[in-house]
Amino acid sequence: MTPALSALTLTLAALRVVATTPEYGAIATAVGGDKTTVVTLAKPTEDPHFVDAKPSHIVTLNRADVLIEGGAELEVGWLPPLLEGARNAKIAAGAPGHIRASEGIQLLDVPAVLDRSQGDVHAAGNPHFMMDPQNARLVAQHLADAFCRLDAGGCAGYKANLTSFQGKLDAKMADWAAAFAPFKGTPIVTYHPTWRYFAQRFGLVSELYLEPKPGIPPSPPHLAAVMQTMNEKKVRIVLVEPFQSRKTAEAVASRTGATVVDVCQFPGGLPGTQNDYIALLDADVKAIAAGLGAAK
Repeated sequence: MTPALSALTLTLAALRVVATTPEYGAIATAVGGDKTTVVTLAKPTEDPHFVDAKPSHIVTLNRADVLIEGGAELEVGWLPPLLEGARNAKIAAGAPGHIRASEGIQLLDVPAVLDRSQGDVHAAGNPHFMMDPQNARLVAQHLADAFCRLDAGGCAGYKANLTSFQGKLDAKMADWAAAFAPFKGTPIVTYHPTWRYFAQRFGLVSELYLEPKPGIPPSPPHLAAVMQTMNEKKVRIVLVEPFQSRKTAEAVASRTGATVVDVCQFPGGLPGTQNDYIALLDADVKAIAAGLGAAK
């Protein structure tokens, strides 16, 4: 067989994987290797709660063998109509090709009572669990298991890729823990409760947000209260993501002596992190640790 035909055969045999957001796409690529083709619906600089659903997404989902979604209602505002339009039994709810990444993960901030007056609160809990790299380890295992069920012939490769990914992640965990060791118990300010899992994993405190309630834009009275708390507790770092208002973060920082740190929850949202979950976490850790060091 000629190289061209060999490549064509591989492409035809590859599992067609669609991920809702870039962190799942990056891990699917790491685990799937050359046995998968991976497409991500959301951009890394796009608010995952409000993805611009396009007709092309329906076509992509119609052709998919696998769909990976968070499963904790992050995509509830835009994914269901796309799935309905795709009419693809392979990735319908309950089908082997429909993977919910949150399965088996202990979610934070599960509301005792679902009250929409509290903002964009998710009944299942905080959906930003991938900011804890130990949860990414579990998700990679989910994906390898699912790929093996769908493509038994490629299972050995998926397992080898899983071992490689988890090994690299475990090696970096020691470096990341060491980076935050001097800052145990340090509070941070974030725009949205995205960094709750990250803070819990690395010993930081994430309880103060520029949003008055999840999904509600900052208001002057709320920001005044945030700044008062920051001054009282000497909170000196504000995290902001690409799709959030850096101008608002800078205004708060200028009045409190805080440092604004650019971070992202998605691979590709920071330089040098395209389609690489471990590179993303490494960039976030370095940026936040540097910001904490400067503030201290």
